[in-house]
Amino acid sequence: MRSRILLTCLALGFAVGCRQNMHNQAKYIPLRESEFFADGTSARPLPAHTVARGYLRADSGVYTGLARDGKPVADFPLPVTREVLLRGEQRYDIFCSPCHDRAGTGRGMVVRRGYKQPPSYHIDRLRTAPVGYLYNVITEGFGVMPSYASQIPPEDRWAIVAYVRALQLSQNARLADLTPEERQRLDAAFKLPPVRPEDEGPRDGVQAPEPVKAQSPGRRQNARDRQ
Repeated sequence: MRSRILLTCLALGFAVGCRQNMHNQAKYIPLRESEFFADGTSARPLPAHTVARGYLRADSGVYTGLARDGKPVADFPLPVTREVLLRGEQRYDIFCSPCHDRAGTGRGMVVRRGYKQPPSYHIDRLRTAPVGYLYNVITEGFGVMPSYASQIPPEDRWAIVAYVRALQLSQNARLADLTPEERQRLDAAFKLPPVRPEDEGPRDGVQAPEPVKAQSPGRRQNARDRQ
């Protein structure tokens, strides 16, 4: 009797566990058609002004390079550190140097193969352009240059702009722009060593030895044959 009751309980337990209510629930596989919605699609359009998580981007200057009035921002939105410049150099060499070359003169390998030459970064117009302008060109493209927004994230775009500014400074730096401390370090770095006596000209009454003239291999061979 007890065994029958036990088997009955086990059978009821299995029967309850085999119910298909969750398995057979009403659901749609993505992009399948639907007879429930008026437009016939199960994929619903996003509500207006929906922003995906992590993509709020409320500061337009950071993500477009333009202020709310539409003008390029003049200041970097992030600290320009050595690490940022090194990252910008790396990204620049990958994405920008094929056209702009590594010095920023616009003579990259792609240009040498026939692509339209971009302007040099060292012309006055681009040296005085706000940093937001350079960032916006990377983001939206300009002329024959396509947008790189899908390939370069915002942080790397700003790093590239910082490195471009470093390139421009390297080709247009002036001594007057240096602080006195920087000028002293520069003078010390390029200070010539003292002149040694043997490096000076001939002394009075001493004839300087004539310089040895280099001979071509053929002439040296002829001299050996005569010996």
